[in-house]
Amino acid sequence: MATKPPTGDPVQDAPQVQEARHAAAGLPAVAHSLLMAQQQMGVGRTARTLLRVNQKNGFDCPGCAWPEGDKRHTAEFCENGAKAVAEEATLRRVTPEFFAAHPVADLAGRSGYWLGQQGRITQPMHLPEGADTYEPISWDDAFAIIADELRALASPDEALFYTSGRTSNEAAFLLQLFAREFGTNNLPDCSNMCHESSGSALVETIGIGKGSVSLEDLHQADLIIVAGQNPGTNHPRMLSALEKAKHAGAKIISVNPLPEAGLERFKNPQTPQGMIKGTALTDLFLQIRLGGDQALFRLLNKLILETDGAVDTAFVDEHTHGYEEFTRAARDADWDETLTATGLERADIEKALGLVLASERTIVCWAMGLTQHKHSVPTIREVVNFLLLRGNIGRPGAGVCPVRGHSNVQGDRTMGIYERPAPAFLDALDREFGITSPRHHGYDVVRAIRALRDGDAKVFFAMGGNFVAATPDTDVTEAAMRRARLTVHVSTKLNRSHAVTGSRALILPTLGRTDKDVQAGGKQFVTVEDSMSMVHASRGNLTPASPHLLSEPAIVARMARAALGSGSRTPWEDFEKDYGTIRDRISRVVPGFEDFNARVARPGGFTLPHGPRDARRFPTATGKANFTAAPVEYPELPEGRLLLQTLRSHDQYNTTIYGLDDRYRGIKDGRRVVLVNPDDARELDLADGAYTDLVSEWKDGTERRAPGFRIVHYPTARGCAAAYYPETNVLVPLDSTADTSNTPASKSVVVRFENAG
Repeated sequence: MATKPPTGDPVQDAPQVQEARHAAAGLPAVAHSLLMAQQQMGVGRTARTLLRVNQKNGFDCPGCAWPEGDKRHTAEFCENGAKAVAEEATLRRVTPEFFAAHPVADLAGRSGYWLGQQGRITQPMHLPEGADTYEPISWDDAFAIIADELRALASPDEALFYTSGRTSNEAAFLLQLFAREFGTNNLPDCSNMCHESSGSALVETIGIGKGSVSLEDLHQADLIIVAGQNPGTNHPRMLSALEKAKHAGAKIISVNPLPEAGLERFKNPQTPQGMIKGTALTDLFLQIRLGGDQALFRLLNKLILETDGAVDTAFVDEHTHGYEEFTRAARDADWDETLTATGLERADIEKALGLVLASERTIVCWAMGLTQHKHSVPTIREVVNFLLLRGNIGRPGAGVCPVRGHSNVQGDRTMGIYERPAPAFLDALDREFGITSPRHHGYDVVRAIRALRDGDAKVFFAMGGNFVAATPDTDVTEAAMRRARLTVHVSTKLNRSHAVTGSRALILPTLGRTDKDVQAGGKQFVTVEDSMSMVHASRGNLTPASPHLLSEPAIVARMARAALGSGSRTPWEDFEKDYGTIRDRISRVVPGFEDFNARVARPGGFTLPHGPRDARRFPTATGKANFTAAPVEYPELPEGRLLLQTLRSHDQYNTTIYGLDDRYRGIKDGRRVVLVNPDDARELDLADGAYTDLVSEWKDGTERRAPGFRIVHYPTARGCAAAYYPETNVLVPLDSTADTSNTPASKSVVVRFENAG
């Protein structure tokens, strides 16, 4: 039987610390998955739901964007996927009576964990101006409020339309269409905070801002480099692909400031041998200092250039541009500077070079550890240089693999959720719908916060997500949000953003991935795009949590009808009735989606075209893959300070907190911990188990403080520390961002430690 939610917040000020694990998954993962699922859903619902996750006739996991192979296991989900499904398919409910008993001030004082544990929101809720409690509201009245506020704006650019990566292709396409028909490109999304640096670097170098590998490529690789990524917690199903590659003879190099259990050993719960012994994954662990990756790849590139026969000259001559300028920069790479930047030993880099030279097919995978630094874009461009040198793009078993987080974050961008859209996309959209889209760029996430802060944006609409918890500089962001006239959140469950509101606020409850979606045109399905450009259908099977819920496409369609009125020629009502009509329009606007409805009806869906992968065609300005040359950068650390990275615990997905443990790192019953290398701790007089305030330092001189963190001596890279977000987002300055991509630099925060008051 499912359990009731906690009535009070658990005490989190005395976390326990145990020995860290050295293997991921296995029996503990199975047991924990089933326990959390049973607590939220009960036994019968757990079985009905989990057996449909990631199946061809089921629903796409609302967690990460890792792809599925053609052959599926009966249990095609990981521990964190089970947690994500259980949170959404929970039997717990948040009713109007709950809101009456919990004023906004009470919600604001609760932890994100407590809020998420309360259950599914059942009715639209309205916080009137000057009120302290949300009240139920009809859908028609909610849309009328949105329409009135939008029409009252001095400019369409005073509205912001944010998208979370869980939004379906159909809903995302409608939202960007509405925004542009309304008159703005203000379409910030969660990509702005994660893989924007990847997209910026890849578009410039290979012409498309997506990975170039398939699941089969990983299985065929000779060498896989996993840099700045923790798949054991963030993308656990990736471990199965790495295991298969290892069994086929691949070598794996992990490049990370922290040792991670999932990259040490994987105990595959799908096989008896996996459960008992598991597979050692990493052949070489390069424990790099935060931000040292560009220097590492630059030196490897120099060493490749200096090795006779190591460069694929035929590929370079035929398919690349900028080689000479790049080689001049690479040959200047310096061993001493690289060792300083990376904290690595020369012998380890030489071992890595040996594995690189022995490989004919190399893949580099990465995530936030590479994308959230000031110099992230040149770092990823250097990774591309590394692959181009040996012809490792556009051949089986080789390529770039940015591993996306949210399950449709890549699809949302494909659908046009982007503040800087390509003119060709807007031209196609305008031809199809007879509108005139704005051509000036809109706001990304950081610029949207500044616009709210400065009074230049007045209406904030969020399609999913937990904006104020996901974004940097928490105090600044929350103050900015409170300056809005209206904040609107399309949500399944409660989160911090519902307690940080504008003058008025709306919560619009929506269907989840697990829910049946029946419209006037019959039962519907939605589609998503995974991290490797596979597009497939997602069909929920559960009775919705309440008869008062609307689907995301229905919410956008009704909002558009209310705001645009009879002057809009777009058939919003038809789109709500039948999502196939949306896909028909997508097929005529978005390249690669031709005959969308027929192709997605096939079990497993279809793969989008990718010129570099499919034919070594590079749609760049030069028509070739571009080598680049940029000065090597790495964070400089003042004396007596450490460089902090924010990260997830194992009981968390993005800002959703499933529990208070981080099993693999040995943390239990609390989240306010900071991991510090024992040698650094001794030098800074930081006793294990003592409590400290973390204070970040930034050139604006503003004090940003995260109080009351327990110090944990942990084998991080020297000079580096780590702590969980969103608790430490308060330390990340709004203006500390990556060059070009404007992604918050959450992996390189200079901090000092002060005695807890």
